Amino acid sequence: MNPGALPPTTTLKPLALGVLLPTGTAQWAKDDDPRDLITLGRTAEHLGFTSLFVNDSLITPRIEALTMLAALAATTETATLGTGALLPYLRRPVQTAQTLASIDLLSHGRLTLAVGAGFPGRFGRPFYDLSEVPWPRRFARLDETVRLWRALWQGADTFHGEFHHFTDLPPALRPTRPTGPPIWLAGATPTARTRTGRLYDGWLPYPPDPADYTTGLHDIHQAAAAAGRTPEAITPALFITVRIDDDPHSARAALDDYARATYGMPLPELEKIQAVVAGTAEQVAERLDQYVTAGARHLVTRPAALNLRAQHEQLERVAALIPDLPTPSPPRTRVRPGQ
Repeated sequence: MNPGALPPTTTLKPLALGVLLPTGTAQWAKDDDPRDLITLGRTAEHLGFTSLFVNDSLITPRIEALTMLAALAATTETATLGTGALLPYLRRPVQTAQTLASIDLLSHGRLTLAVGAGFPGRFGRPFYDLSEVPWPRRFARLDETVRLWRALWQGADTFHGEFHHFTDLPPALRPTRPTGPPIWLAGATPTARTRTGRLYDGWLPYPPDPADYTTGLHDIHQAAAAAGRTPEAITPALFITVRIDDDPHSARAALDDYARATYGMPLPELEKIQAVVAGTAEQVAERLDQYVTAGARHLVTRPAALNLRAQHEQLERVAALIPDLPTPSPPRTRVRPGQ
């Protein structure tokens, strides 16, 4: 066991615990109702999850991220609403700033944005081509887009950058906070860590090894200090896929099914590149605590389940790992005959 990790019979100490909602059709049963995602979000909030995250894409079979957050803004009360991660290059930046400010106001300031520039391969460069945005200089474009959003939210009437030039900007909608919602960076390369320390309000990576999380967070804090910022200015978060079952072999088999359905790859390949954990509640608690020991303070869990009823069951299992989270009977996701 990792030094400082919990013994197998203990539960995790309280911390910010989030969930990524299954907005992609690969995580739905044939007759699941997409509107039940709203019920699932309310269920998670009722169980004590402190944040509800959604993923982003262009034309893959998935409920559009900002549409989903707008629905949750009107139907939830306390949970942070987040993106993991939003891909700004898919959208016009000025229009996106207006949409984000709208969601933030409608949720009473509960919006947090994790953003990314995309990755090479199946879900990377092809999306740039479809969005008619150049692939080169994508990280600089991402950082400048974030600066543009913040400028608009603070009432700027001009903006001049490498990619965007605006004069006589009309007044934009102001979000709840003067500087806008917190913006995290989803990336773990050395360059991404430096940019997180200099420019962003949080970090949302998914390193397979907790030791890499510690190293990355150290680099971020060094970059923050060099930019005159404090470590407390940056939220250390983690994105991790989770499967809990009474039998560890069944848990791992279910996670393998999830990896194949979601990514088209077996679990041994996925766990080389992403943080994943499958096993009993005690085994999962021990693995999550290793990341907490490594410095993570906001865990965004993704339940590895392939229908909404199983997603609900996994929510209850993950919530039970945190002793101080309330666990009254929440509203159930509607289950149809035959599920």
